[in-house]
Amino acid sequence: MPSAPKESTNWTVAGAKARLSEVIERAQSSPQTITRNGKPSVVVVSAEEWQRKTARKGTLAEFLLKSPLRGADLTLGRQRDEPCDLPL
Repeated sequence: MPSAPKESTNWTVAGAKARLSEVIERAQSSPQTITRNGKPSVVVVSAEEWQRKTARKGTLAEFLLKSPLRGADLTLGRQRDEPCDLPL
C-alpha cells in the first residue's frame, strides 16, 4: 500500500492568509514556513514548541562555567584610549 503524500510545510503569504486555520492546525505537529517573494520569511510553530525553544536553560554563570575556554590561560589586552566628546 503506498504511503500518503507528505503535506507541505511551505506556504505563500496569500496561501497562509486564505487558509490560516489550516496553517495553525499543521503547526501543532510541525513548523510551517511562510514565504514572501519566494524566500522564507517566517516560521509558525505551536505555542508548546515556542516555549520549549525559548525556555531559559540555566543562568549566565552556569553557561560561563561550562565554557570550553574556562581555565584557558588567555591574555586579554585592553585599549587605554583617551575619552572623546561625542556629538549630541
